[in-house]
Amino acid sequence: MNTAAQPPVASPGDAFPAPLAPSLGLGVIGNCAFSALVDARARIVWSCLPRFDGDPVFNALLQPEGGSEFAIELENLASSRQWYEPNTAVLRTQLFDHAGHGIEITDFAPRFFSRSRFFRPLTLVRRVRPINGSPRIRVKLDLRYDWGRAKPTITQGSNHVRFVGDGMTLRLNTDAPITHVLNSQPFVLSREHNFLLGADETLTDGIADTARLFEQETVSYWRKWSQRLHLPLEWQDAVIRAAITLKLSLFEDTGAIVAAMTTSIPEAPDSGRNWDYRFCWLRDAFFVVRALNSLSEVGTMEDYLRWLSNVVVAAGGEHIQPLYGIGLERELPEAMLTHMGGYRGMGPVRVGNQAQEHFQHDVYGNIVLGAAQAFHDHRLLRRGGVAEFTQLEHVGEQAIRVYGTPDAGMWELRTRARIHTSSALMSWAACDRLAKIAVALALPHRADYWRGHADRMRDEILEKSWSESRQAFAESFGGKELDASVLLMAEVNLLDPKDPRFVSTVEAMEKTLCDGPYMRRYEAADDFGKPETAFNICTFWRIDALARIGRKKEAREIFETMLAARNPLGLLSEDTHPVTGEMWGNFPQTYSMVGIINAATRLSAPWDSVI
Repeated sequence: MNTAAQPPVASPGDAFPAPLAPSLGLGVIGNCAFSALVDARARIVWSCLPRFDGDPVFNALLQPEGGSEFAIELENLASSRQWYEPNTAVLRTQLFDHAGHGIEITDFAPRFFSRSRFFRPLTLVRRVRPINGSPRIRVKLDLRYDWGRAKPTITQGSNHVRFVGDGMTLRLNTDAPITHVLNSQPFVLSREHNFLLGADETLTDGIADTARLFEQETVSYWRKWSQRLHLPLEWQDAVIRAAITLKLSLFEDTGAIVAAMTTSIPEAPDSGRNWDYRFCWLRDAFFVVRALNSLSEVGTMEDYLRWLSNVVVAAGGEHIQPLYGIGLERELPEAMLTHMGGYRGMGPVRVGNQAQEHFQHDVYGNIVLGAAQAFHDHRLLRRGGVAEFTQLEHVGEQAIRVYGTPDAGMWELRTRARIHTSSALMSWAACDRLAKIAVALALPHRADYWRGHADRMRDEILEKSWSESRQAFAESFGGKELDASVLLMAEVNLLDPKDPRFVSTVEAMEKTLCDGPYMRRYEAADDFGKPETAFNICTFWRIDALARIGRKKEAREIFETMLAARNPLGLLSEDTHPVTGEMWGNFPQTYSMVGIINAATRLSAPWDSVI
């Protein structure tokens, strides 16, 4: 997918354009160990090292003035275009000047199978080559530590630069002129140059040979990975891009899945709704696993179950947090960094997330749902058995204990607790799936036990969450306010979507929560007032619900609107402004990318309609 950048504007007395204003028109590169965000002119504006929740050594996304960056600029820039190498996570950007001289920049993080394991080094590879004429470029590598507060000590060799900090040292290996790189000195690009930024280690082979090999192997890996996906007939490119983005959100070392790769992108302009999403929410991770499973990509689930089993065992049948650090950290203290300006100057910048302290009772259902397929899928290298079922039963018992008690809910309300319908729904889902697992394991007494609890909960949920005055299932037992999360009733099979009560709920929500095609989370004001933007996953839940109740044409129209809301590279953030269409919230948001896969799978014409 190609995109034209904003018209370049040069600084006074400088033939090189000023940086693009911060936006979410970004590409993501990564290798399931770390990631980087790249703007439309190949400027790296965000990258946390040594892992997703680490120190942003490039932070210009949240520090517009004086932020750290890695830019390769073209003098007298006239135009640009950018795309992913098809079916890969390799990003290419072409820049052209007014005379037609041009360069191509290739960005990626190496990932491929080598020596009986996935090779995913802490290495960012940038390759730049002239494609026309004699272009003049400038390399700006301004790397910072400690959230921009610490400049590294720089040492250099003949073909490398070391950036030495108190807690981390990075090395740039390059065949470009070191003097020009360190001084940001413009020079004519007469041949290809390679930049490998990563761990403070010497390369075993030449710089160009290493970069070339890494690119070839990484392209091959992603193409083969994409080739094995079971795709819907329609919207294949959108689904492939969403699937690759979800895969990049996996921290393969432990199996955790991050909700997004950024912190503190506001949910709406100047809203103060700025949160750190660089952790693993059990709820979000379940939806990621479920979406990838639907494409026959079960490897991510197997990795995630490693991480999840550690969470379950450590809990010992007691309270489980809604989120943990990607290394299983329980404590994620939330702090505000006052020295950072924030996205477009809209602070605060938060590190850590207070939600780890919350009681969110839907977590137990999300655990069981995330693990359930392991007991039924014969393709897996390690299927679930009686021992794993016994561990999940501890989670189910906790779901029974918390069922029908107040919590913060899935939207993590900080000052209000209710008996949320969505939390009760997930307690039911835990019992229902445990009953089905027990059947698969030929444990009839346990199946009867869990089915009894599931049936009791189902009857009570349908009775107590129904609002006669609203003719809809409400967001809490005995409540009257509407909440999009109730639409999950159909997705987890609590009731038939053609049930008149569910159909009526969808219609009521459309009148109350929707701004045209977009859907907000809830109608009640929260800690910050009423939400201004639409929450993308809610819009996708609406699409799913419409398709299930027979309004497929409308569902397709809304889905096309959401595809148009993506950035030029096919990525979505958390929220969409219903008036401007602009993306807000952390990026790229796994929830939103999940929605693309689910909607395409639900709405696509079948393959046998064309073959």
